[in-house]
Amino acid sequence: MGLAIARGATTMLTKLSSSWNTHLTHQTQRPAYLLIADIIADGINSGEFQPRDRLPPLRDLAVSLSLNYTTVTRGYAEAKRRGLIDSRPGLGSFIRGKVPAVPLTGGSSYEMTMNSPIEPGEELAQAIRDGAVNMFAQKDIIHLLRYQDFGGTADDKVIAKVWLEKQLPPVSVEEVLITPGIHSALVGLLTLLCRRGGSVAVASLIYPGLKAIASQLNIPLQSLPCDEDGPLPRAFEHQCQTGNIGAFYVNPTLQNPTTLTIPLRRREALADVAERYSIPVIEDEAYAALATDHIASFSELIPQLTWYITGMSKCFGPGLRTAFVKGPGRRNTELLAGALRALNVMASPITNGLVAQWIQDGTADRVLDSIRAEAGIRQKLAAEILQPFTVRASKQGFHLWLLLPRHHNWNPAEVAVKLRELGVSAVSSAAFCTDNNPPDALRICLGGAWSRELCAENLQTISHVLQYPEHYHSILL
Repeated sequence: MGLAIARGATTMLTKLSSSWNTHLTHQTQRPAYLLIADIIADGINSGEFQPRDRLPPLRDLAVSLSLNYTTVTRGYAEAKRRGLIDSRPGLGSFIRGKVPAVPLTGGSSYEMTMNSPIEPGEELAQAIRDGAVNMFAQKDIIHLLRYQDFGGTADDKVIAKVWLEKQLPPVSVEEVLITPGIHSALVGLLTLLCRRGGSVAVASLIYPGLKAIASQLNIPLQSLPCDEDGPLPRAFEHQCQTGNIGAFYVNPTLQNPTTLTIPLRRREALADVAERYSIPVIEDEAYAALATDHIASFSELIPQLTWYITGMSKCFGPGLRTAFVKGPGRRNTELLAGALRALNVMASPITNGLVAQWIQDGTADRVLDSIRAEAGIRQKLAAEILQPFTVRASKQGFHLWLLLPRHHNWNPAEVAVKLRELGVSAVSSAAFCTDNNPPDALRICLGGAWSRELCAENLQTISHVLQYPEHYHSILL
């Protein structure tokens, strides 16, 4: 091992010395310490220097280049400042590698924390455009610019019913509302169900948006311990017995962030508790359309208590802010309509029209099939590249739950920041945690504007960070 390291450092010394002599013939005015950093950058960009290549000791390089020790030290410091190399006392310095570029069109810092679906290819993009053109050609555009009945027109609700019945048994249009996104539906539901006080029972890890909504509305969240099948029914019942639970929030299919799909027996047990204590259930099925194996929903098990919500953002595109709510009966649905009308006035009639067009002409189903197919390919890539590590995933979803190796003692929040700097869409477990005890884990998004090739590169970056933590010692506690 020692001989291999020595040979590697000697090889690097030869390469650096050769490049130094070449550069001197062209750049005699450049300060020596900057030239050292330039040579390292050129070697990385050309592929001559690879991640984990060990650099020669400072004194050896100083002798080889006929420079003083301080100049070479400044050169390594400049290379480190640029993110080209890293070093640790007793281990020396080594090539850190080329940081993947983040295209401006493909990932702002905001998108890097969002769970975006895989984007459709050009063929489907053309179908989407064609559908939009057809909608505007057929609809009265002036009418779409007017105020509409809240919850969607009768025609819009018929289309919503068609989409809902892909996951549910026959639905009455009197129980259907169209809202400007799942998030707005959740704001309305928490306002309606908890306005007289009461907490919301939730899993120990949940969609961060609900945490933000509850905080804004000053509604307490009661965290339920979970096992591999989801929230524990006994813990849920214990909370119900306190008499202070106003609702139970659950994301039962391809859960964000853990990817868990709650099995039928656990759903039945939780539904039984909710029914015995008359606890309304908010069933957030943002990802349900992606799943091909049907499991009875809470809306089927206890329809008289369940608010079923699904939408287009996770199975079409996040810019399509349209959600469908199936309420527990006409009267309750009207009550929610009143709360939502005060908060949102109405969903955009133009957006509703586009959604109706794409559902009717089959484009929505084609986009959904495309997302499923590409998700399966990317999950297979993830399973292969991250094979040495503990990962929870579903082949039908476009995110995964990565458990960090315990022996590294990393802070997940700092690891997430570092990965985002390297172009990887990662979010720390703390963002999802409701019990103040976040696990050492990250949610990794495989979707968004990234190509399959860039997705694979990002997965390789994750693997490299986890396999060679000494190169990223700054993120260790």
